[in-house]
Amino acid sequence: MTDRRLSDASLAALPAHVAHPRYDRSATTPGIVHLGVGAFHRAHQATYVDDCLAAGETGWGIVGASLRSTDTRDALAPQDCLYTLAVRSGQGEDLRIVGSILSLLVAPEDPARLVDALCLPSVRIVTLTVTEKAYLRNAAGGLDFSHPHIVWDLANHGHPKTIYGFLVEAILRRQTAGMTPFTVLSCDNLPANGETLRGLLLEFAKARGAGLAAHIDQSIAFPSSMVDRIVPATTDPDRARIAVALGLEDAWPVRTEPFCQWVIEDRFPAGRPAWERFGVTMVDNVRPFEDMKLRLLNGSHSAIAYLGLLSGHETVADAFGDPAIRRFVKGLWAEAIPTLPQDAGLDPQAYIGRLTARYDNPALQHRTAQIANDGSQKLPQRIVATAIEQARRNAPVDHQTLVIAAWIAACEARGRTPDAGQFSDPLDAGLAAIFAGSRSAAATVIQVFDLAGFASAQAERTELQRAVTAHLETIRAAGTGAAIATISGE
Repeated sequence: MTDRRLSDASLAALPAHVAHPRYDRSATTPGIVHLGVGAFHRAHQATYVDDCLAAGETGWGIVGASLRSTDTRDALAPQDCLYTLAVRSGQGEDLRIVGSILSLLVAPEDPARLVDALCLPSVRIVTLTVTEKAYLRNAAGGLDFSHPHIVWDLANHGHPKTIYGFLVEAILRRQTAGMTPFTVLSCDNLPANGETLRGLLLEFAKARGAGLAAHIDQSIAFPSSMVDRIVPATTDPDRARIAVALGLEDAWPVRTEPFCQWVIEDRFPAGRPAWERFGVTMVDNVRPFEDMKLRLLNGSHSAIAYLGLLSGHETVADAFGDPAIRRFVKGLWAEAIPTLPQDAGLDPQAYIGRLTARYDNPALQHRTAQIANDGSQKLPQRIVATAIEQARRNAPVDHQTLVIAAWIAACEARGRTPDAGQFSDPLDAGLAAIFAGSRSAAATVIQVFDLAGFASAQAERTELQRAVTAHLETIRAAGTGAAIATISGE
């Protein structure tokens, strides 16, 4: 690494080919608080906001907040929250310094400080990328009031731990002070993420009382959005390579692909940046785009992850380069496309063409183990929902149900105590208990479905369980290749 650190003071020393902020960051005011600052946010929403700041919209700087770890703050605060975006393709790598994040908070260290940030008069939007786990839903999809952090937040209003505690406390304080309500924009991979968050927040607000639920219902907008960009985890070789290119040390650069998509429902009563100038699609209803992304991109990503892990492939490009897995993914897409809205102006064939090019990009080195994390939370939206729709139409579900079987098999195969190089799941303890005994495939599938809540209360549940059981039996007896070949008729 170099002796000099990336910072506002060192921007002038950057090579001419490295793009960096030309606007006065000290004259930028915070208009957005982002909950869940991670690699994806820094490669996606923060870059769009950076474009807006560079165009003169100086009222939309970002206050970023980590809800758990200090890692991002510790890495970026010494470099004035600047970081490098490395866009990689088969043609090379383009570097850009992003300056839209003005400050970084760590909620567990000082929750009151985050509440204060949410109450800044200049803040008009709160965005979130907290992943499915942080929504703390029960098996029925409602708020899990038994979760200890929810219990804490309902009893300790000024020192919250959850997104609900922070949002509701800030909304109450802003209402009391006569301030303009902010808009809450979820950027997580959840169906109808805005409406989902709204419903869960209303449940929490009703439990808090003080008429909060009525105020939220009448005054707070929750537009849904769909986001898409592949962002692999940053590695030490990435840091070393980027430091050489910059001539400066960057503790936490982000690497990504050229493709980037953001579709947002245009409901922002307090105003918003002119995102559409920089490629964001503003729409009345995001659901058709969301369905296409969840079922074609996210669904195939999960398939590639679990089948790839079972087949010994460490990256997406390696797994997708396996002819059997590539054929399987094409079959998965063919199964899912009929479930998409037919009158919403979508072009699924063009979309999967772009996905094919993205998966073939060897420069990303997107690890299958990274994608495999939290399968119990992701598969209901990505795979199970599609399988249910197909079953209702008496259409094939072979590919969707094999993905579920591959997830179960991958969880079994990694061992009971996953090391740092393996994937993890919020249901690991329950899964370990299921796998501890020598159970038949049928018994395993039934217990896993019960634990994860897959297809709960759906008439198609038994049919899906039978199909998953058959696939799991084949994987256990003859391996992943045999299971794929059975579907392909080979």
